[in-house]
Parts: sequence; structure tokens; C-alpha cells
Amino acid sequence: AAAAPLPEEDCMKLNPSFLGIALRSLLAIDLWASKRLGVCAGEDSAWGSARPLMKVVEVSGHGIPWLLGTFYGLCQSDSSAAREVLLNLLFALLLDLVLVAVVKGLVKRRRPTHNKMDMFVTISVDKYSFPSGHATRAALVCRFVLRHLVLAVPLRVLVVLWALIVSVSRVMLGRHNMTDVLFGLLLGYALYSVVEYCWLSPLSAPALFALW
Repeated sequence: AAAAPLPEEDCMKLNPSFLGIALRSLLAIDLWASKRLGVCAGEDSAWGSARPLMKVVEVSGHGIPWLLGTFYGLCQSDSSAAREVLLNLLFALLLDLVLVAVVKGLVKRRRPTHNKMDMFVTISVDKYSFPSGHATRAALVCRFVLRHLVLAVPLRVLVVLWALIVSVSRVMLGRHNMTDVLFGLLLGYALYSVVEYCWLSPLSAPALFALW
């Protein structure tokens, strides 16, 4: 008697496509490398003593301090040019939060198993890891600051280093896998272009500037 045909999902497992094999291999490498680099994931980790410092770096890239600081600066500013820059920075930060939350909710990739959930102020979608909101914000703020603030070369270098350190710290703390951070950096870099294209000014958004 002829053998019964295999279910479709079993056929796919027995005959995986080249793309499927490549994606699974990349995922395995990502998970392996991320776990190896999570040297500050706990107090008993290889670099556990540096964990408090990494958590300070984590707070420096968190959305709430940036939102509160930008809003405070906007309220205290007495220069129309400064208010325009700060208002657009506030718009960029809000757009970043919404976009990252939407992508996390759609992808729903769990955080690394070695992550310790002791992050500074989390919301519902923060149980997911893709993409890294800190990395997205770091890239966005870095491009924004370098474009709209007049800084000496050493300070510009420090801004770039801050963005890189914040991003690397996400893997070191075990918060994210490497691909979460890399995609976050690309997303933040691209998001700045959207903000620049939709730049808010007294001509394009007079109602907003009337509030200030």
C-alpha cells in the first residue's frame, strides 16, 4: 500500500529552503554571541562588578529623562530658535516611543533568557526586545544633536561615543540580542530623516508655537 503523504509542515522540516537554513543559522549565531557578550547580565557574571555603571548608562538613554528634560528646556527657553529645536526634539522623541512600541508589539520577540528584569521604568511592550528602544533613541538623538547644535569637535566625538556605549550596554546587560541593537540603530538613523522632513516651524505648525 502506498504510504500516506506527510503533512505540509513536516515536509517543510524535512526539506528546508536555503533561506530558511540561512535565517535559522543567523538566529543561532545571534543568540550565541549575545549570550557570550552579556558579561554584565548579573552580579555573578564575568563583569558583574561593572553592572551598576552599565545601569547608569542605561538610564542616560531612557526615554523618560529625555522627554522630561526636553519639555523642561522648552518651558524655560526664551529664544524662538531654541524653542523650535526643542519642540522638534520633543516630537522626535515621542515619534520614537510610538514607533518602537508598535514594532515591539508586532514582532513580539522575547528578551534574552539571561536578562534580569530590573530596568528603570518599563511599560507593557518592554517585555519584548526587538528593536532596542535605547539604541533607536541613541542614534536619533546623536544625529539630531550633531545637526542642530554647534559643538566643538571633542564634544561631537563624545556624543557619538555616548550613542555607541548606550547601544553596546544593551547587549552587555543582557537586555537585548545583537540584532535588536543593530536594527534599533538603523531605525533611529532613518527616523531622524523623517523628523527632518516633517520639521515643525512657525510656518508649518503655527498653532503649536502659539502655545509657547
